[in-house]
Amino acid sequence: MSQEFDVVVIGSGPGGYVGAIRCAQLGMKTAIVEKYNTLGGTCLNVGCIPSKAWLDSSERYHQMAHEAADHGIETGKLKLDVKKMSSRVAKVVEGITGGVQFLMKKNKIEVFHGHGSFKDANTVVVKGEKEVEIKAKKFIIATGSKPTSLPFAEIDKERIITSTEALKLEEVPKHMIVIGGGVIGLELGSVFQRLGAEVSVVEYAKDIIATMDKDCSKHLQRALKKDGMKFHLDHGVTEVTRKGKKVIVKAKANKDGKELVLEGDYCLVAVGRRPYTDGLGLENAGVKMDERGRIETNGHLQTSAPHIYAIGDVVKGAMLAHKAEEEGVFVAELLNNEKPHIDYNLIPGVIYTWPEVAAVGKTEQELKDSKVPYKSGSFPFMASGRAKASNESEGFIKVLAHKDTDEILGVHMVGPRVADIINEAVVAMEFRASAEDVGRICHAHPTYSEALKEAALAASDNRALNM
Repeated sequence: MSQEFDVVVIGSGPGGYVGAIRCAQLGMKTAIVEKYNTLGGTCLNVGCIPSKAWLDSSERYHQMAHEAADHGIETGKLKLDVKKMSSRVAKVVEGITGGVQFLMKKNKIEVFHGHGSFKDANTVVVKGEKEVEIKAKKFIIATGSKPTSLPFAEIDKERIITSTEALKLEEVPKHMIVIGGGVIGLELGSVFQRLGAEVSVVEYAKDIIATMDKDCSKHLQRALKKDGMKFHLDHGVTEVTRKGKKVIVKAKANKDGKELVLEGDYCLVAVGRRPYTDGLGLENAGVKMDERGRIETNGHLQTSAPHIYAIGDVVKGAMLAHKAEEEGVFVAELLNNEKPHIDYNLIPGVIYTWPEVAAVGKTEQELKDSKVPYKSGSFPFMASGRAKASNESEGFIKVLAHKDTDEILGVHMVGPRVADIINEAVVAMEFRASAEDVGRICHAHPTYSEALKEAALAASDNRALNM
């Protein structure tokens, strides 16, 4: 006999577990289905959380090795224990995924471990230690995404790897070749470069982080190059082969067809991610997908089966954990007959390299292409007292505002702690603040966030005070 619920959520990543919690808070009898033994999905297990733990450890090591002396700290000979570093990352993941398990109990959400697939439009079969059937009035599909591969690069999970395997390495590569100059490739490449690896990035586009503002792209590339990372942009990879512990990557320059040959001991394939809907039985529920393998939804995130919703990486839009969380809450409140809203233009993007990169709203190129009249104001961190005091003066903040109304249209940052500073810009834009509004708000001194105030002053009337 099957169990019945008001809502069944398939997938326990940030979108799934947050959506389930909000459903439970609103009084719905809620269940969540998770294929793996631990909750949290890609983000908590093999994505956002472990990568940030690795980044933090590698940055500490790099600072001790290269910057401590400037602060009058003599370290002597440093010793790197990568296995212990990896073990710490695993403990961080264990603690956070355990926290999600606690939240499920706290909110009285029933958890089913096993592979869930639709038997029909109202029934999901979960195949785990036991096979069970669960029914629901509503469903939320939140199954996330998986790394994309290349047809000529067979992932062997040993030397030719994805981000999943890179996060579990217990040695520093001698030469890591990274295919893809996007967020994942740069973050993980940065980890191992800071730990002592030679890192070469091969990217098909002419810029790294090609979807972000070009000033951010140029500045980040310059900073990473200064740290020793090598870039081969505007190159298409043609072949990836392995010979023992060696990996050979061949690529051709898009401009003139000249061949590039790189040899390393690891190759990280970081060319993006694809929606994960394998074995979901969507056809049994009448749920349609688009030509890119994403689940089709309307403005309310309803699928072609109106009682089934889809959120996060399986639908269109940026593959970001916080975007999935917003959509999870959105659907839960919609099911409670509320009128929630998501402004996708105000979902920030962050790259956790060092310096960090963060952005929200329109890029300068997008405003030019749309023929929107705008003005721009920038402020460099080298003019920030707090940044100078911490030896972290790399980067800038740029504010784009409407030329006529002064409303902030986009904010783009490269520098220290900008992953946190960007949220001030999101709040300002949510309330449709002008550049002058932000410029007139008192910011504590000395702080990194003063750079945003100064950039806003520069945009509103070219009147930055410390530049």
